[in-house]
Amino acid sequence: MVFSLFKKKVQKMPEREVMRPKQATAPNSVLPAPPGAKDEAVKTPEPLPDLEFTTGPGPAVAADKAAGSRPSQPKTREEMALVMSEFEREFTDSSVMAIDVDHGAESIQADIEQVAVLYANGQDAVVGPLLESLLGAYPGTEGLRLWQMLFDFLQLKGDRAAFDKLAAEFVQTCEMSPPAWRQAQPKPASAAPGVAVCELQGVLTGDDLSMLTPLADALKLKRPLRVDCSGLLGCDDEASGRLADLLMNARRQGAVIVLEQIEGMIPRLRARLVVGEAQNARSWLLLLELLQRSGTQEEFELCAIDFAVTFERSPPSWEAVPAPSLPAIKHDAPPADDAHYLSGEIKNSRFDDLIAVLNLQDNVVLDFSGVRRLDFFSAGQLVNRLAPLKGSGREVTIRSPNNLVAELMAVVGINKLARIIVPKS
Repeated sequence: MVFSLFKKKVQKMPEREVMRPKQATAPNSVLPAPPGAKDEAVKTPEPLPDLEFTTGPGPAVAADKAAGSRPSQPKTREEMALVMSEFEREFTDSSVMAIDVDHGAESIQADIEQVAVLYANGQDAVVGPLLESLLGAYPGTEGLRLWQMLFDFLQLKGDRAAFDKLAAEFVQTCEMSPPAWRQAQPKPASAAPGVAVCELQGVLTGDDLSMLTPLADALKLKRPLRVDCSGLLGCDDEASGRLADLLMNARRQGAVIVLEQIEGMIPRLRARLVVGEAQNARSWLLLLELLQRSGTQEEFELCAIDFAVTFERSPPSWEAVPAPSLPAIKHDAPPADDAHYLSGEIKNSRFDDLIAVLNLQDNVVLDFSGVRRLDFFSAGQLVNRLAPLKGSGREVTIRSPNNLVAELMAVVGINKLARIIVPKS
C-alpha cells in the first residue's frame, strides 16, 4: 500500500444559504454589501421586534412536562383557583369537613406523598422526624398539610406532651388555632370488671391470627372471655376456620365465651358463600357456629342443608348454647345514618366484604373515623372496589379518615373515585 506523502488541500464545503424570515425594512436603511459584490447601497432591516408570549400551552410547557418539572404558577388567587389540582379540589369541596390547601405550594406534594407511603408501610420511626424536618422547609401556612399530618401522627401515638408542644409552635408559626386533642373513648372492659375483653377489628386474614390468641388463652386457662366484634368487618377462609375451631371447642368444653355485636358479621359471611360452589368450607363452618350462638334453630337448619348440598357431607348438628351470665357491655347508640364503619389497622385487605355493602345503595358512605392505618396494598385494592361504582355514576363518600390515611388515598387515586372528607383542625 502506498501512502501519499503530501496532504491534499482540504476543500471547504460551500456555505449553505441561511434562510431568514423576511422583515420589513425602513426606506432609508442600508445593508452592508456582501463579499464580492460591488459597492452598492443595500437597504438594511430594522431590529427584530420583541417576542410576545401567550398564556396558552406551548413547546416550553411541553418540554417542562417531559422533563418532570412543573410550569410556573400564576400569581393571583383567582388564577391559582383555576389550576387547582383534582386532589386538592376533592379535599376542599366539602360542606362538612375539608383540608385547607395552599394551591401555590405544589412542590410540597412529593414530600407529602413520601410521608404517607412511609406511614402506610408502618415506618413510624421515620415518619415523625421526617415530618418535623419538613416543617422547616415550608414556613407558615405553606406547610399546613404537613402540620395536620404530624398532629394526627402524635394523636395516634397517644403522645399528648409532644402534641401540646407542637400546638404551641403551630400558633406562633401559623397564627391559627391548633387542633384539639381528642380524648380516647372508654373501653368496654370497664363495664365488666374482672372479665377479659378481646376486640376483633377490621378484616382478619391468615396474617392476623395473633388477634385470636386471647381466645385460645382463655380456653387453656378456663377463664371467661368477652369478644367484642363491633369492629369486625370480615374474615378470610383461613381466619374463619381458626375462629370457628376456637368457638366450637369453647362450646364443647362449656367455656364462657361471649360474642358481642356479631349480628353484622353474619350477613357479610352469607354474601361470600354460594350454594353449590364447594369453596370456603371453613367460612361455612364459622357461619354455622355463629348461627348456633346468635341465630335461631330454623336459620341454622336451613344453612346446614345448604352446606350439605354444597359439600356433599354431613353438617354440624344444632346444639343449644346456654345464655351467658356475664354483665352486658354498654355500647353507644347506633349511628343514625347508613354509613359503613371500618376500624383498626387495615392490612392486606382485598375488601371482599365490601362487595355487598357497595351494592346496597346508590350513595355509599364509608366511615374511616376508626381506622388508624391503611397499608398500600389495601389502598390499591380499595381502588379496584370503587372503580366500577364510579363508572356506573354512583357516588361514594369516604368520611373522616385521619390526614395520613387521606393523603395515601390521594396517592393511589381514590380521590378520583370518591369524595374524601377529613375532620377540620
